[in-house]
Amino acid sequence: MIRSYFGITSNPFEKPRQLLEHQQPIFDTLKVHCQQGGLCLVLGQPGIGKSTLKNQLQNHDPKRLMTPRIGRTLHTYTNILRILCNSFGIEDSGNDFTSEKRLLEEAYALNQKGKMLAPIIDDAHLLEIQGLRKLRLLFEDFPKNHNLILIGQPSLMTNLHLSVNEDIKSRITFSVIIPRLNPDQIQAFLLGELDSVGLPYSTFSDEALGLLVRSSDGVLRRARNLALACFLEAVRDQTKSIDLKQVNKVLMQPHWRADSDLLSAHPNVGSQNPRK
Repeated sequence: MIRSYFGITSNPFEKPRQLLEHQQPIFDTLKVHCQQGGLCLVLGQPGIGKSTLKNQLQNHDPKRLMTPRIGRTLHTYTNILRILCNSFGIEDSGNDFTSEKRLLEEAYALNQKGKMLAPIIDDAHLLEIQGLRKLRLLFEDFPKNHNLILIGQPSLMTNLHLSVNEDIKSRITFSVIIPRLNPDQIQAFLLGELDSVGLPYSTFSDEALGLLVRSSDGVLRRARNLALACFLEAVRDQTKSIDLKQVNKVLMQPHWRADSDLLSAHPNVGSQNPRK
């Protein structure tokens, strides 16, 4: 709908197309650790850009860099081993010892072919610490130049700071907490997306762009979802210029509003007084 109305070949804000300025140094550091070996933590609040880094790493050099990913971290260690076997494209039947043996054999076979390994554990903050400890022991036997990358929220680091988890924390070779973006970075992201699909900067009025930047609160996913919703409102209004009218329509939706605004608009919501 957006493509046909605006006369473009791809949807704006459909998916991250390139790394932003603040993400590039993190990506470059991860690549170095993939060559030298390490245990890396990439942390940040939801929507801050962790998935973009992960996707760029997975697509960087698939012929030389293998990046098997574990994305369902609420599973038991046994099921995580099976997921990892599937990521490597090897058989996943048998007990834990058999799966571990197959994974080690495959890791060394790939290493002999000159390939680097960078297993990625997504949402690592949801992984039970005992499961993470078992995985760490497994990867300890991998070729020494592999790089295990944990991607999650900052609560993971809080857990690793506990003295009982010092055995994991002491092996970390690189960690970063991705900060919220400043207003100039959010604006550059929004305008860069317009560039990528061939739309003029005037698609957003100055006032609308300013409100988009402020309302995103420095979070990439919020900026993307808000801008995309504004495009849909523009199609509904049959206009090719997004102004305050379209942005405010989106911001009136409950999930964009603060709890205090919702309570003032609907004072009976959350009331503890029973009906007599």
